[in-house]
Amino acid sequence: MRNAKYIVRADGNAVIGAGHLMRCLTIMEALALLLGGRDTILFLCADASSAQLVQKKGFQAQVLHTDYQDMESELPLWKELFETGKEGHPEKEAGRSRRRILVDSYYVTKAYLTEIRSYGKVFLLDDLQEKKFPADAVINYNAFADTEIYRKLYGFCGTQLYIGSSFVPLRSQFQQVNYSLSEKVKNVLITTGGGDRDNIAGRILNRIYREDVCFHLVVGSLSPNYQELKELEKRKKGIVIHHDVQNMAELMKSCDAAVTAGGSTVYELAAIGVPLICFSYAKNQEALVNYIGTHEIAGSAGAFHENEERTLERLEELFSLLNSSFSLREQWSGNERKMIDCRGALRLAEALI
Repeated sequence: MRNAKYIVRADGNAVIGAGHLMRCLTIMEALALLLGGRDTILFLCADASSAQLVQKKGFQAQVLHTDYQDMESELPLWKELFETGKEGHPEKEAGRSRRRILVDSYYVTKAYLTEIRSYGKVFLLDDLQEKKFPADAVINYNAFADTEIYRKLYGFCGTQLYIGSSFVPLRSQFQQVNYSLSEKVKNVLITTGGGDRDNIAGRILNRIYREDVCFHLVVGSLSPNYQELKELEKRKKGIVIHHDVQNMAELMKSCDAAVTAGGSTVYELAAIGVPLICFSYAKNQEALVNYIGTHEIAGSAGAFHENEERTLERLEELFSLLNSSFSLREQWSGNERKMIDCRGALRLAEALI
């Protein structure tokens, strides 16, 4: 553990989804290519299910056996992992200069970050642009991220800022995908994240279902609704359930349109150019969904977590428009591609080095 130079602190579960872990894994995969190996990279996760996701990607993971919502309670474990001797100060001070710690959680506190900065330089992923945190670098790769807001928050304190969609960490499979639009909508992707404990994907399907279209539902490895959706697949024509998809880019490429939650999947679809309709089901997704709609980049159906019925109505309206208009799909596809250049993971890996 003490030989790890690059530490990642992130979790993924049915409640918060797998997005935090997946984007960190993408950055670390780019870093591993630059380093020529993975030996100096270590993930710290609150529970075993999170660690298993990491290990499946070939990285080392240490399970903390803590509550992911109470991060300060795990601070004594950092001392056990990264300090040596009775006092531990020599190792702690040496680690500060050589380690890089990537943190991705909405449950971080200022006290937590202040303490772990003594073990290495902290790079914090922040989607909300609301608070100033004690970090050596702050990353907000969202298209809506405002550099001026961050400059006002951090002033001249020396924190490095990596702001804007040029830093979106996309896996290599999403780069240079040859995608072309079909005259008719024959295949539609529905994806709502790795958790989706409320089965939002199933509710959306019931609302926009039609027999002349094949609907591809992506069910994440953390979803508790897999068996229920598999039963639906047997009962209804034109439904395909995809579980634990390894090559998402290939699946996206095969679809003529997509309905997605407002997380990282929006950027993946945009990189390929699949015309999309997005919605939010958590506060941290609202800004991106609103940005997509306000700038008329693609379809924005609103906040599912605030008004479920209105969001489903809007989804139905937008899907009908998209289904009937090739020109609208062509326009959205072009707008999306302009939003991202697919080199963000490499840029962040270089920043960590």
